[in-house]
Amino acid sequence: MNIEKSTFQFLKDLKKNNNRDWFNENKPVFKQHEASTKSFFKSVKDGLNLTDKIESHKVWRIYRDVRFSKDKTPYKSRFAGSFARQGAERRGGYYLNIEPGNAIAGGGFYGPNKEDLLRIRKEFEQSDKAIRKILDNADFKTYFPNGLEGEELKSAPRGFDKEHKSIDLIRKKQFIVLRRFSDSDVIQPGFEDEVLKTYKVIRTYFDFMSDVLTTDLNGESIL
Repeated sequence: MNIEKSTFQFLKDLKKNNNRDWFNENKPVFKQHEASTKSFFKSVKDGLNLTDKIESHKVWRIYRDVRFSKDKTPYKSRFAGSFARQGAERRGGYYLNIEPGNAIAGGGFYGPNKEDLLRIRKEFEQSDKAIRKILDNADFKTYFPNGLEGEELKSAPRGFDKEHKSIDLIRKKQFIVLRRFSDSDVIQPGFEDEVLKTYKVIRTYFDFMSDVLTTDLNGESIL
C-alpha cells in the first residue's frame, strides 16, 4: 500500500484551516483519508510481523487535547501511530508519523519508568561498548544519522559522575531513533518498504535494550 498524495494535501489544508467549522464541513473527506491511512498502518503491522512479533497497533485520534496547552487548535495536522511489541521479553515500540514536512519512522523508549531508566543508565555506566557498536554500525548511521535522540538532562543525573565517559548516554531521559522522510518520499509506492527496512535496522538496538531491561547488572534474568 501507499499514502495518497491527496491525503498529504488534506493534511496541509487542515493545518491552514484548523477550526471546527472547516473540519465539520470536510469530515466526509477526512473519514476517507483516515480509513486509507489506517489500512496503511495495518499493512505495515502485517509486514512487521514477518520479522518481529507485534501485539497491537493504533492510529492516534485526530482530535487534540487542548486543556493544558497554549495551542488551542482543535486538530492534529497529521496521522500518527505506534506498534507495540509482544511479550515482556520484547521491549521498545515502533512509531510512524505521516505529516507534511515532518514524516518520521522510528522507535525506542519514549518514557521509561524510573526503574527502567535507572537500569539503562547503570548499564551505560558499567559499559558502553555494546551500545556504541550498535550506534556506530554503518547501516544504523545511514538510517539514523542523529543517533539516539530525545529529552536529556543538562548535567549528570543524581548519583552519576558528570565526568563519566558515557555521560552523553547516561544523562538521556529518552532513547529514541528517528528516520525522516521528505513529502515526495512518503507518496512513493515504495514508502511502506522503506518504513519496514527502517524498523528492521532498529531491531538490533531493540534486542540489546530488551536484554538490558530483562536482566540485572550481572546478566541474570529478572523475568
